[in-house]
Amino acid sequence: MRVLWTDYRNPVSRKRRGFVFEEEIMKWTNKILGFICLSLLTLCTATPVLTVKSSDMMQANHSALLVMDVQNGIVQRFAEKPEVMVPFQRAVSAARRAGIPVIFVRVAFRKGYPEVSAKNKMFSAITKFGSMTISDASTQIHYSVAPLPDEPVVTKLRVSAFAGSDLEIILRARKIDTLILTGIATSGVVLSTLREAADKDYGLVVLSDACLDADPEVHRVLVEKLFPRQADVLTVSEWADTLLKQGGSPKS
Repeated sequence: MRVLWTDYRNPVSRKRRGFVFEEEIMKWTNKILGFICLSLLTLCTATPVLTVKSSDMMQANHSALLVMDVQNGIVQRFAEKPEVMVPFQRAVSAARRAGIPVIFVRVAFRKGYPEVSAKNKMFSAITKFGSMTISDASTQIHYSVAPLPDEPVVTKLRVSAFAGSDLEIILRARKIDTLILTGIATSGVVLSTLREAADKDYGLVVLSDACLDADPEVHRVLVEKLFPRQADVLTVSEWADTLLKQGGSPKS
């Protein structure tokens, strides 16, 4: 701070010194206040405040609904009860409304089945019966949950949705860290995918009524006793309610 030299013995000089001193004080005060205001403005613009709703929506955007093995050749085993497809339809609709990606998974092979080993007891039988190539009607996604043009259909080569497919690449590309599982059968693709996804550290939710199995008792034991060890087990309605509470309200 600069103070001009004055003659302290002269009353006029002392008065002038007081004016100069006050002027310097005001100048430095304005500079300090300006600096404080600029700092506060920078802090406010650089630190966005996330509301609970926006935070939950960000989390929802890191989830994906997997609709697994809901293809013609497998669904037809339950064709005498078409109502069993309703939970799948409701799950897909809820995910779309909430902006959650829907990924379809099917099992299919190249013509001639070069991917199938004779040592594989389950899949080697396919080579005898046929109709499981990528172009066969039996491997197409069932019309009741038909994919939209921008929804990927992943083709796998074994039981788990990850086996021989590019599913994990798609999940990584979309930064997906939580999987909502539906599929046929509970003791097949759902069980195998859950186990592998858990080992890969994905968060997991199983929609119990959007899983089907030829053996109702096996289905019950899995969803009530085994799956809860590694996943949250909910009905489609319960899951849809959580989306509403998290802010994933249906889009108009």
